[in-house]
Amino acid sequence: METQRLKLRQWIASDTKPFSKLNADQQVMEYFPDVLSDTESNAMVDRIESLININGWGLWAVELKASGAFIGFVGLHSPIAKLPFNPCVEIGWRLSKEHWGNGYATEAAQAALNYGFEHLKLDEIVSFTSVVNRPSQAVMRKINMTNTNQNFMHPSIPKGDVLEEHVLFKITKADWGLTYRFQPSLE
Repeated sequence: METQRLKLRQWIASDTKPFSKLNADQQVMEYFPDVLSDTESNAMVDRIESLININGWGLWAVELKASGAFIGFVGLHSPIAKLPFNPCVEIGWRLSKEHWGNGYATEAAQAALNYGFEHLKLDEIVSFTSVVNRPSQAVMRKINMTNTNQNFMHPSIPKGDVLEEHVLFKITKADWGLTYRFQPSLE
């Protein structure tokens, strides 16, 4: 899938090193329990790549069309954690900090929403993050998601941790159709 400036695609071997660097960055991983080791990061790539092969969609690698540089991931995922709103499909993103502030997460997320609603025929897509993760919530708002005001304690985060309480945002197909239609090229 392509947007004006980005390509969302299956992962390739050359993505693993920059992805490990991204996952080892304290600033990028500020709203996660911990940074990831190279082994943990590589295992994550293997899981993501496998899910894309099985489903035909997932957390796509994102590259800049102008340079071909890998900058992170954006895409759709069906979480397996025991969340109060499962089953669901969530939209998520993680970009290297060198590429923050350029609108890339928003641009790629709009393409992922389009894919979810137009190709997967989903009725609703959710997103969630720690209540302290204001930057991610800003992206959710930019892609016209709505805070459901149904905060929850994430079961994978230790009790009492500052990251435990999460906000839940969502967008329905009807709301998406009223606010934004994006037509990426599928290649």
